Amino acid sequence: MGLQDNGPAPAAEGGEELAALALKILVAGGFGVGKTTLVGSVSEIRPLRTEELLSEAGELVDDTGGVDQKTTTTVAMDFGRITIRSGLSLYLFGTPGQDRFWFLWDELSQGALGAVVLADTRRLEDCFPAVDYFEHRKIPFVVAVNCFAHARRYASNEVARALDLDQGTPVVLCDARDKDSGKEVLIRLVEYAGRVHTARLLESVAPRADSV
Repeated sequence: MGLQDNGPAPAAEGGEELAALALKILVAGGFGVGKTTLVGSVSEIRPLRTEELLSEAGELVDDTGGVDQKTTTTVAMDFGRITIRSGLSLYLFGTPGQDRFWFLWDELSQGALGAVVLADTRRLEDCFPAVDYFEHRKIPFVVAVNCFAHARRYASNEVARALDLDQGTPVVLCDARDKDSGKEVLIRLVEYAGRVHTARLLESVAPRADSV
């Protein structure tokens, strides 16, 4: 369900050490939606980025409509880390958005607790592949609507209906540039993923009716 960190957390009151738990989180979404920005804004370490300048060769495959100011693209992954509380850290892996890099998603999703699917209401259809990917693999996720300036604002329930999300999948509004806003998204994901994994565990150990 996550990554176990080998090092102990700082000692709690009374001298007891808390087991340090590191959870793996994916940040996915369409091209130019703000994945690199989100990882960079919340990471407490200098984020690892694998960005390259957009070139003429990519014009036929990279749709920059609506994100005309974008000049770079992630070609492997972004990586960052954030401590939610004592003993709990999140390792963030930002996935590349273009179809030709999707072969990396299967590797990055191994051991992930859950995922954040970033959405831009101006290009909402671009996050459908990420939604389908995580639903198909039963990886808990939240949809985080990155509220770009001058973009029309929609309520969370409107976005959920437009994306035809499974009932209960959280939709939150955020500003990927703001650390506190990004942290709230991650907290919502951890809480939601925790409930999903707990429910699955209880279901797996519940006695079957035919065994009673």
